[in-house]
Amino acid sequence: MRKNNHPILPPKTIGIIGGGQLGRMMAIAARYMGYQIAVLDPTPNCPTAQVADKQIVAAYDDMDAVKELTELSDVVTYEFENVDLTAATYIEKEGKLPQGAYALEVTQNREKEKELMKSVGLPVPEFKIVQTESDIKEAFETIAFPAVIKTCRGGYDGKGQLKIDADSEIEQAVKFLNENKHCIIESWLSFDKEISVVFTRSLSGEITFFPIPENEHKDHILYKSTVPAQISDRVKEAAVVAAKRLADEMNVVGTFAIEMFVDGEDIYINEMAPRPHNSGHYTIEACTISQFAQHIRAICGLPLREINLSHYSVMVNILGEDLDGVHQAMSSQSNGFIHLYGKDAAKPKRKMGHVTFIGESLQQVEQQINEFQEAKQ
Repeated sequence: MRKNNHPILPPKTIGIIGGGQLGRMMAIAARYMGYQIAVLDPTPNCPTAQVADKQIVAAYDDMDAVKELTELSDVVTYEFENVDLTAATYIEKEGKLPQGAYALEVTQNREKEKELMKSVGLPVPEFKIVQTESDIKEAFETIAFPAVIKTCRGGYDGKGQLKIDADSEIEQAVKFLNENKHCIIESWLSFDKEISVVFTRSLSGEITFFPIPENEHKDHILYKSTVPAQISDRVKEAAVVAAKRLADEMNVVGTFAIEMFVDGEDIYINEMAPRPHNSGHYTIEACTISQFAQHIRAICGLPLREINLSHYSVMVNILGEDLDGVHQAMSSQSNGFIHLYGKDAAKPKRKMGHVTFIGESLQQVEQQINEFQEAKQ
């Protein structure tokens, strides 16, 4: 996946496909280390471009632009999973994509993702792939209500999915399928909590795990991540073992995240993200190294740093509708580390930033959050 195994050292150039907040935080971590940054994104002055040395303004599947980025860069990474596979394969063949195209191929497609999890013996909700109306009717012969139908490609923050509660709603599933063509139906799991395992794996197979966050969603969007998750040692071990199994099977390089459901002492694997993850933002302030800096070390062939949690932490997302209140709180509050992403327009439900609170106990952290929320009013 690389032309040679020599480390890529500053001030060489890291190319990033995608100019959103994850790319921005990768770029900031890399610039602290002395690297130069080039970014490919169709939006001029995107969040990553604001901290980069060069932006190529073009579509992600524009092969001339992809070749330009590859030529400019000593190594290339990506900040989202829906990277054009033709482009990724080209960069990999050029020896500049240590993460490879395979992880993208799997995580872009829920069918491939679930089949891989199943093939390595990991617990997943019961599922069926559906492409016709008869497939849907056959799926509901074995999958009990409630269930959820999802697009096999695309979809995030609750988009691209529909809950089905009864026979009377099957027609809605058929309509959803007709609009989206290739879908997956999964059993709806009742679970106690959601966690995510965020880890980094090196070119040599060395792997480091960040403390596991416990995630809370509102309207299908991650609201906050609390660290450490309130889970048993047995659940923690099962989650780490499952993540390592997938990481080794996929030959993961870089920071990677796996979302899991916890039901009692059991875990079920939900989805994977082949890049740093929203639930890992807390690592910037609460760990001895962030998920972004560790990612840069991995793709550049540097040894990974040991990870320790220095504080209890809660990360809260800032959405478009929160932004005015956050600005107000900033003027009167010292609590929280505020990260704003430099996006051009604050829209409802759009992630505009996040704030991380740290303390010596979760009670202390929750007090900080309450004071911050009061100051937003």
